[in-house]
Amino acid sequence: MTRLAQTAGLTDIQQEILSTVRDFVDKEIIPVATQLEHRDEYPTEIVEGLKELGLFGLMIPEEYGGLGESLLTYALCVEEIARGWMSVSGIINTHFIVAYMLKQHGTQEQKDTFLPRMALGEVRGAFSMSEPALGSDVSAITSKGVRDGDEYVLNGQKMWLTNGGTSSLVAVLCRSDEGHPEGTAPHKSMTTFLVEKEPGFGEVCPGLTIPGKIDKMGYKGVDTTELIMDGLRIPANRVLGGTTGRGFYQMMDGVEVGRVNVAARGCGVAQRAFELGVSYAQQRHTFGKPIAQHQAIQFKLAEMATKVEAAHAMMVNAARKKDSGERNDLEAGMAKYLASEYCKEVVEDAFRIHGGYGFSKEYEIERLYREAPMLLIGEGTAEIQKMIIGRRLLEEYRFQG
Repeated sequence: MTRLAQTAGLTDIQQEILSTVRDFVDKEIIPVATQLEHRDEYPTEIVEGLKELGLFGLMIPEEYGGLGESLLTYALCVEEIARGWMSVSGIINTHFIVAYMLKQHGTQEQKDTFLPRMALGEVRGAFSMSEPALGSDVSAITSKGVRDGDEYVLNGQKMWLTNGGTSSLVAVLCRSDEGHPEGTAPHKSMTTFLVEKEPGFGEVCPGLTIPGKIDKMGYKGVDTTELIMDGLRIPANRVLGGTTGRGFYQMMDGVEVGRVNVAARGCGVAQRAFELGVSYAQQRHTFGKPIAQHQAIQFKLAEMATKVEAAHAMMVNAARKKDSGERNDLEAGMAKYLASEYCKEVVEDAFRIHGGYGFSKEYEIERLYREAPMLLIGEGTAEIQKMIIGRRLLEEYRFQG
């Protein structure tokens, strides 16, 4: 284990899980990540390895075949996986958000149907809030679900689905005005629908099309897609929790888990960037000595290590807060904001330490330099996090005049 990003108070089981994951990352992910990323190739063998380790069921309760571990254990595993290749952590992130939403909000029938197969990785999850013209304004969604007897008919276009092609279960947020009179607040007339589909692209089931992978600057390998619903019919018992109008709150609960995940990804990528920077600085010589012996480089390494440590501590705090059952939107927002910003800065400093070689695809830091920006916008931009943080601080520090 490295000196940085250590976590106090872990159980023997947690330490054993993390040691196993780190060993898997070092042996199975890091050696092939850059090659697969440059080819934009889905990491099938890596995913199969994660399934064998039981990671797709890490937070799913034991009664459904999972390991029943905490959000903290999950976040620390994500940190390790992102250290190897951030795209792999993205593959399990949306799966876990859907599994978490089912565990917290699903009917007993929905839990019994999906969670055991999700724990095995046989059913893989994706979730969908965003739309082409939506941005951060979730209340402005236009996709709609309309009741028709024992079914709902879904229409609309969704955007930025991680695992959109490889998933077989998608939690989709739509507007549903049934039982909600005109003038109802937008967030109170939204419903989460559990959409089952075949993995793949094109028309994956009647009324549902996954057009293809979006070509991205980074975050390659994992499939990011659109989702188009045109008269998609699903049974009424596939409303998450069995009641309409709760979708916004269900999604926000899931997003809090997602924000801890993105913070963990930022920590992992930053840690890998530091490792690359400190290693290269000891190998590269200028003016007769390793550049690590130049004060300017030592200052950079000091700043990078401090940022890695600070981001890790905030991520751990946010995960533990959620595990305790307390509200953690403030802590999750702070952790996501700080970890993503620090990740960008640490990666850039490692890039600078590499000099011209950092611009070469032969060096791993080039991949990290393209991956880090995604964390600035994933699960809510920095501006959105600052709005959440500011509002929560005003609640906590209300002026008594």
